[in-house]
Amino acid sequence: MKVLHVVTLHTPDHAFGGPTRVAFNLSKVQRAHGDDARVMALGDGFPDGELPSHVEGVPVHLFQARHLLPMFEVSGITSAALLRTARRMMRGADLVHVHLMRDLVTLPAALLALATRTPLVVQTHGMIDPTEKKVAQLTDVLGVRKVLREADAVLHLTEMERIDVNAVAAPTVLTNTVRLVNGVRPQERKPAREPGRPPTVLYLARIQERKRPEDFIAAMPHVLARHPDARFVLAGPDTGALAGTLALARKLGVTDSLDHVGPLEHDEVLAAGREADVYVLPAIEEPFPVSVLEAMSVGTPVVITRTCGQGPDVSGAARAGSSTAASARTRPTPARSPTRSWSCWSRRPRSRRARPHGSSSTTSSPSRPSPPPSGRPTRTWSAGGGDTQPVLPSRDFRAICQR
Repeated sequence: MKVLHVVTLHTPDHAFGGPTRVAFNLSKVQRAHGDDARVMALGDGFPDGELPSHVEGVPVHLFQARHLLPMFEVSGITSAALLRTARRMMRGADLVHVHLMRDLVTLPAALLALATRTPLVVQTHGMIDPTEKKVAQLTDVLGVRKVLREADAVLHLTEMERIDVNAVAAPTVLTNTVRLVNGVRPQERKPAREPGRPPTVLYLARIQERKRPEDFIAAMPHVLARHPDARFVLAGPDTGALAGTLALARKLGVTDSLDHVGPLEHDEVLAAGREADVYVLPAIEEPFPVSVLEAMSVGTPVVITRTCGQGPDVSGAARAGSSTAASARTRPTPARSPTRSWSCWSRRPRSRRARPHGSSSTTSSPSRPSPPPSGRPTRTWSAGGGDTQPVLPSRDFRAICQR
């Protein structure tokens, strides 16, 4: 099956975070099971402007980001070449998976998928919710509502996110929503902590205000009072809050215990998790951060807020007196779909069920994929803490394509 993932941005320091990481994680698993999954995105910040053709073994179609509306930051970047190529590639794709936000990349791409009648799955990563911002409300009217109502499936991480996307799509009631939590591949567990080694506390995420890195720094004096030899690692790309975070460390006099290591590659992320004795993410209302799963996957305890997507699972594990690790979904290798050309010049028309129109409808436009028939096991993806959630199996994605 030909699967095209569309995400807004990929940079060498992974500054866009979760959506891009999820796109690559899904692509790697899909490719391992015989599908031809690729990622399309804007690229920015690469040395000499050389954009890679593969990332972590996944073929990528990257286009240099054009900062059309700088005041809107990542929402204001785009590329006409990306959108032209996306339209051509969609005609040869079996499924388009758009990691949707209110921007000039993923929203136009989703609308192109609808226009080319290519089966469409959108995943909002907690980025589409009701807002008072006038520009965002206009964006919803111009395209976001149409995409949510007419996509074949809308993937959500939590019940709150499902409620949020329904609020944006109102008055239509979405029945095409499917819960698909983030996940990571199984990893080798870290060895037991060496006796006498100073404890290491890790923050690994974008260094931006909404992640609350200053709370991480503010907690340091309290930990150092009991563990004066403790080391604190501040890792991740700076997206606006690094200067203030380091200034607070100087003010509190804890810089000698702090190691600022900057952005890390994926293998370095896992290595940092193994070296740490605890991972801390002070952010609130994080939908389902991959960094928490990556820490848990190597056996590192995590400290998160109750409003984090994994909060119930971590709380349950703490009450049970056990630390848990995130595990990845396993599934049998699916049968290969008939080969389609990935030629960017493919102009073949696609047959597809008719999409309903009319935004005033009070019922959802498309129906969700049928559940597995009785007797067919539903594969699950553990969110950690023993709470397994049903996911949409590959063959159900195929059912979308065959409509």
